[in-house]
Amino acid sequence: MTGLCDSFQRPINYLRISVTDRCNLRCVYCMPAGGIHWMSHQDILTYEEIYTVVRAAAELGITKIRLTGGEPLVRLGLPKLVEMLRRIDPIDDISLTTNGTLLSRYAAELKQAGLKRVNISLDTLKQDRFKVITRSSYELSDVLAGIDAARSAGLNPVKINMVVMAGINEDEVLDFANKTINEEWNVRFIEFMPTAGVSNANLHFVSVGDIKGQLEPLGELEPCLPRVGNGPARYFRFHNGRGSVGFISPVSEHFCFHCNRLRLTADGRLRPCLLSDEEIDLRQPLRRGISLAELKGLIETAATKKPLRHQLAEGHVPIDRPMTQVGG
Repeated sequence: MTGLCDSFQRPINYLRISVTDRCNLRCVYCMPAGGIHWMSHQDILTYEEIYTVVRAAAELGITKIRLTGGEPLVRLGLPKLVEMLRRIDPIDDISLTTNGTLLSRYAAELKQAGLKRVNISLDTLKQDRFKVITRSSYELSDVLAGIDAARSAGLNPVKINMVVMAGINEDEVLDFANKTINEEWNVRFIEFMPTAGVSNANLHFVSVGDIKGQLEPLGELEPCLPRVGNGPARYFRFHNGRGSVGFISPVSEHFCFHCNRLRLTADGRLRPCLLSDEEIDLRQPLRRGISLAELKGLIETAATKKPLRHQLAEGHVPIDRPMTQVGG
């Protein structure tokens, strides 16, 4: 194994896989208000096709897999896919990003199948606000039950992702941070990114610098190392805090120079960059019977197409797909 690098010599060892574009929520920062046109069943990669892509990627040096959506748990049989992927050498870490609403049903089964840990998207601790942000009939209690189930199953550390939005949930930053002191929560504060189909991102944007300023009444943040993970968050904890606080700043302090990932969409497009519309189709070659060597060549081509950084500061925003179709 030689290892996979992009044209800027950044090592690529992490593949995010969207298993579906469908979601049972309609979060304001992820999906257009009018929803999206769902992909047809035949357009989405089968689990066997995903397995083939991961096998090829693993031979190039990919060792970390994250399953995303849409909401990955709305796709039937997800534990089966986890079990398939864990048998691929040298894959040593399989994780999941979920909205948590269905997690209490599947946490134990996913752990048994080989899932290591979960990230759960939760943007408010207020039931009425949860309805507004998610535009759904689900309850905040569904997510809280999912968090408890994940911990009980041993999917640790459970990380809570909060997208901070001015005028929507910014006033809850201290509430989330307090849970890292008293309840062993691992909270990651994320800047609101402009993405396809989502309006008013600039209106609701709150920088990581401003978020840190709001946390000052709780005391000094002490840098700490993440227990596990492959992402761009920078981690801290409060003195005597039981959990951790992370910050993800894709807009104000981008982390592109350290990006180590590729993204596979549910319909089989390999994206070198989250915030670029560049894609390489793998689905049609897979269904034409492409060889493993040729598939590896397409993955290597995708790696060489990774840009040095995104162009948000220059006003270039992806236009082709909303976040729910890309996988975040």
